[in-house]
Formats: sequence, C-alpha cells, structure tokens
Amino acid sequence: MSMKVILVDDERLVRESTAQWFTICGFEVSSYSDPLKALAELSEDFDGAIVSDVLMPQIDGLEFMQRVHQKSADIPVILLTGHGDVDMATRAMKLGAYDFIEKPYLPERLSERLSRACDKHRLLRENNKLHQHLASLQGIEATLIGISAPMQRLRAQIMRLANLDTSIVIYGETGTGKELVAQCLHEYSERQKNNFVPINCSAIPENLIESELFGHEAGAFSGANQRRIGKFEYADGGTLFLDEIETMPMFVQVKILRALQDELIERLGSNKQHKVKLRVVAASKEALRDHASFRQDLYYRLNVSEIHIPPLRERVEDAPLLFDHYQRIVTADHNLSPRVLSSEDISALLQYSWPGNVRELKNIAVRFTLDNEQNIADLLQGGSQQGGEALDKTANGEALSVNTQNTAQPLAEQVANFEAQLIKNALARHNGSIKELMQELDLPRRTINEKMARYAINRGDYVSKS
Repeated sequence: MSMKVILVDDERLVRESTAQWFTICGFEVSSYSDPLKALAELSEDFDGAIVSDVLMPQIDGLEFMQRVHQKSADIPVILLTGHGDVDMATRAMKLGAYDFIEKPYLPERLSERLSRACDKHRLLRENNKLHQHLASLQGIEATLIGISAPMQRLRAQIMRLANLDTSIVIYGETGTGKELVAQCLHEYSERQKNNFVPINCSAIPENLIESELFGHEAGAFSGANQRRIGKFEYADGGTLFLDEIETMPMFVQVKILRALQDELIERLGSNKQHKVKLRVVAASKEALRDHASFRQDLYYRLNVSEIHIPPLRERVEDAPLLFDHYQRIVTADHNLSPRVLSSEDISALLQYSWPGNVRELKNIAVRFTLDNEQNIADLLQGGSQQGGEALDKTANGEALSVNTQNTAQPLAEQVANFEAQLIKNALARHNGSIKELMQELDLPRRTINEKMARYAINRGDYVSKS
C-alpha cells in the first residue's frame, strides 16, 4: 500500500531534492512551496503524513500545523528547521507535532520517521473505521458481530428460523457463542415477550436435574421445604435453552421427550399435570445423532432444524471487529482510553487460529486493554511453545501444531481484504446505494470509486433485481 506524503518547503532546491528522496523510498509525494495552497488542497480524508519546514514567508510551520489539525487532528506533521532550539521543539511537540527534526539530518532518519508516521495514521483511520462500523450496527448485526460470509449466512439463517415454531439444535465448539445464538432466536421471535430460560445440563448434579427441569412440591424429597416450579414451567410461552444436552442423563431424556410430545409436565411429588407450550433450543459440541448415550427418538424430536456456528478460525477476518467491540466494553467499564492496534497487533489477530474461539478473543481483549505493557502477540504466546508453535485442538480433540509467528499473507493484503469486505457488506445492506455507502463509511465519492475500482467491486452485483 503506497504511503502518501505532503511536502511543504519554500526553498525550491531543498523541496525538489527531498521530494526526489521520498519518491525513491516509495512514498507518493505532493510538493508545495506555499503552505496556504497546501491547506486549500488538503482533504479531511487524507491518509498520509505531512513534512513541513518551520520558517516560511506566508505562515510558519507551527501555524500551518495547527490549521492542518483543525481539518483533521489525526494527520501527523513532521516539522523541519535549521534554526531550532529546545524551546521551539518543546512548543512544537506540545502543539501536536508528530516529530521535530533539526537540519542537517540524515535522509534515512527522516524517511524512517515518515514511514512510522504514515503507518500510525493509517492504523488510527482503520481503528476509527472499526469504531464507526460498530456504532452503526443495529439489530442482530449488533449482537452477532462479523463481516465474514459465514457470519452473514448465520444471521440470515437465524432470522429465517426465529418465528418457526420448531425445536432447533445448535452445534458449535466451546466459546463460539451458542447461548448468544439461542438468545437471538428468542429475541427475534414472537416469543420474545416471554422468558428465555438457559440451563447448562452438565453443571447440574444428576440427583437434582429432574427437580431443576420439572419442579417439585413441598416435601417431595429431603430439603424440599416449599413448592418450586421448574425450568419447563418458567419457560412456558418462551424459550428453553438446554446447553451441553449431550451430557443429559438417560432417565431424564425419557422425561424430556414425553414433556415435549405431550406438552405436559409433572412436578416431583405431585400427581397433577401442567400444560406447557414452549420452544426448546438445544446446544451441543458433538453430533447428537452419533452419540452413544443420547436417545435417537429425542434426537429426532429436537433436531428439526440445525444451526452450525463457524469457529473463529474459519472467519478470522471478524477478529479485529470483535476485538474492538470488547475493547469498547472494557474501556467504558473502567473509564479508560482504548489502545490503538499496531500493524503487528492486527497481524497477530488475523494469523492466530483461536482454539478458544470468541471467548479466548474476549479474554485477550480485556488483558490487552488493561495492560499497556504487552502487545497482542505477547498475550497469545502464553500458550505457545518454542519456535512460535502453539498446540491447538481440532473439533475431535486431535492436537494441531500452528505457527503463530509466520504470516500466510502480508499485512497490507490482509488489511486490503478486510477493507474490501467492509465495502461489499455495506453495499449489500444498502442495495447498492453509493450515497448510503458514503454516509456509513464516512468517505467521499472519489475515494469510494477508487477503492471499488482497486478491489474490482461492481455496484450492480448488489442491486436487487426484483
């Protein structure tokens, strides 16, 4: 990705030689002898850095920098001077200069500082885009966050199934968000006014699970001092979510099957049956059909529809958005400022295999936000072995060696793919409307056109044919 630089210097020979050096170093240079003209042509969406002399006849470099920051406070400005002193340097840095370099200087030093400035500005813009994108999300997109194709398919499937009065089994690895998907099925259904009742089947002792599900009368067993309704009754008219249902004892499976078939439950210690009509959403890490200790008749009763949640490694392009989302939560809770992700941080997010899925990412986001001393790669290396290899687990528990240091794609290519996907998703949401795309991404028409041409995105592909 080319780095843009605006060079402002009233001395022609200095300006031309400096511009030539920047071009040799790979920068895209725009040169000005007049700082006022540079200001007039400076756009708010400029994504590079500015190098300016301090002593100029129209306005000095300090005032020029302040006017630049009135247009955009994020644009880094490097000031050059042959007449500097400590007081001037101190003032320049207090006014917001990215760097202050005295002449004569080594050209390599200037180009290195400029490269860092451009990189920092680009990262700030990318972080701002993430913030803006998250702030613009509504409905299910604000709950199940992601720009990837698997997440778009998942959200669409949930919206199709939400109002169908059928049982559903959600399959997904640990940490993928099975309960969150179940909540969405409830929230976007006609049952949303009634209770969503989650229960983790593996967390309840076997001698208590029947009472927990169906309730009991006073005196039904030792310690049952008063009547208590169970989860089935409490979820009447709403949704009962049975997580890790594969751990359900066989004798309870029989009673669940009967309750679902007859829409009747009976509290422990009672001979009276109670009518219940609810939707059951179950979740499992394993295929219930092949599970030796899971009843086939209950499987067929529950598995009317299936939802498969993709692991984070199969939608890793969603990692930066999710990371930003959790950073925002942590900073709000602790009254902190979010940390800006570096190029290395973004690369680490995109290249890691996330064996713990979204739950692991959330943990890393919290630790990263609260600890300014560690970068993301350091935090991810917590479970790594020498040589940058981490032992992950596949879905069937088999060990998988993953290299966490070598990248499969250059960072620039990863960022470009992410940016292209943002544009495609926005076009799809707005039925190909360029105007609404400009508003959502806060970009001018010319920039949108350039990016769509660069990524070979055809607006017509996103316009409804109906």
